Amino acid sequence: MSQAIGNTALAYARVWHHVDASERVLGKLAERIALVLMGKHKPIYDPGVDCGDYVIVTNARNVVVTGNKAKQLVYRSHSMYPGALKETPYERMMAKNPDHVIRHAVSGMLPKNRLRDRRLERLYVFPREHMGVLGSNVLRSWEDGSLTTYDPHSPITADALRAFRTQ
Repeated sequence: MSQAIGNTALAYARVWHHVDASERVLGKLAERIALVLMGKHKPIYDPGVDCGDYVIVTNARNVVVTGNKAKQLVYRSHSMYPGALKETPYERMMAKNPDHVIRHAVSGMLPKNRLRDRRLERLYVFPREHMGVLGSNVLRSWEDGSLTTYDPHSPITADALRAFRTQ
């Protein structure tokens, strides 16, 4: 008989999720990533406890926006010096730094509290399919919960993960 009362360490274990952002709408993608980072998909969810999972996003360059947002969306940054407001249009930001676009959208979907920065640290965004060593942490499938076999000599890409899922 177990003597543990309440949630054990196994209940708070973090899982790695892989998301392919190809042809996905930015807002809906950011919303679902934020839910996983917060841990709302788990039965032990508590707003004051950081019980979310890790998320790896690949193909960030291929994310799309709807309507006229590609022309109207502007990213602003300020260095706190007078006259130092910098505005970058969406198209230029996607060409220069697609990581910032997705991270900014997910940040807007997370609650504005002390856990926000810690949750954003668990978000990894890659502009193309190659995700490096982190790909070996991704859970292979939801059904059996087994991990992918890691070969350090072959690059881990989104296509390689799809191949593992079909095995």
